[in-house]
Amino acid sequence: MNNFAHIKPIAQHKKVSYYSVCINDNEVSLFEEFIKKHTKTNKKKLDHILNWLKVIGNKYGAQTHHFRPEGETADTSALPPKGIKRKPHYTENDKKKANNLRLYCLRANEHIVFLFNGDIKTADKAQLCPNVKDHFKLANKITEAIDNAFREQDITWSEDYTQIECEEDFKIYF
Repeated sequence: MNNFAHIKPIAQHKKVSYYSVCINDNEVSLFEEFIKKHTKTNKKKLDHILNWLKVIGNKYGAQTHHFRPEGETADTSALPPKGIKRKPHYTENDKKKANNLRLYCLRANEHIVFLFNGDIKTADKAQLCPNVKDHFKLANKITEAIDNAFREQDITWSEDYTQIECEEDFKIYF
């Protein structure tokens, strides 16, 4: 049986529009599942990622260097970006530290980002981490399906490439 997803708008900022996907008939998007889970268990790490989404969305735009490349064959990436010196900082016990919470996403262009799901990464490679492996694989499958939908023009760009357009009942099969 094929799974499908429909696109759900998440947030509109000055420079970036964020979208997510709902799997099958679920009304809750992957990103909303991520928020719900980590609000309870990893609030400070989640807030760090949410701050990055705001900064990218309002100040920088979705420039490649703000995303952590983690894809296999697809264009899947992750947040937060690499490096502890980049603002906004993540701190534990008043010291700058690397945030090991990963949010997998697709940076479609400088104005459009699809947000998926993620978890605490405990291994060097996402494929080897029991926490993020399934989120990573799903993000890769959906990224590939979205990339294909752009190629097939089932999803199109607005004239200025700042929004996407598709039929209201459009489904991505993966």
